Amino acid sequence: MILHPTEPKVIAVLDWELSTLGDPLADFTYHLMSWEMPSNDPQRPAISGVKDLKAHGIPTKEEYVARYCELTGRSGLPQLDYYFAYNAFRLAGILQGIVGRVRDGTASNAAAAENEARVAPLAQFAYACALRAGMPA
Repeated sequence: MILHPTEPKVIAVLDWELSTLGDPLADFTYHLMSWEMPSNDPQRPAISGVKDLKAHGIPTKEEYVARYCELTGRSGLPQLDYYFAYNAFRLAGILQGIVGRVRDGTASNAAAAENEARVAPLAQFAYACALRAGMPA
């Protein structure tokens, strides 16, 4: 998602084709990962790096989950770490595929090589989520 630089609104949704056609929690938690995913790139800050969410009109993760549950009639989302692990590993794999296209000279985006630095931290985040979800170490 691309957020408006001065207003609390979404101005673009990227990679819509990455949405799943099945479990709605896979899609919701893919978006929700932004509240926790690491980002050390000032050009692509994650919501996790925003110091004052309220000042930017962004709900906390807990507020966002509560509203989602209210609107969908759910009593909670106890398996967040499971879904975070699934989505983060999937995204790390997608980014690694882009890195492979850079290596092969077939990447179409000039900034594609920048994805290499995102793969390992994303995989580490996914692994930590999987451990919290109960995966044996």
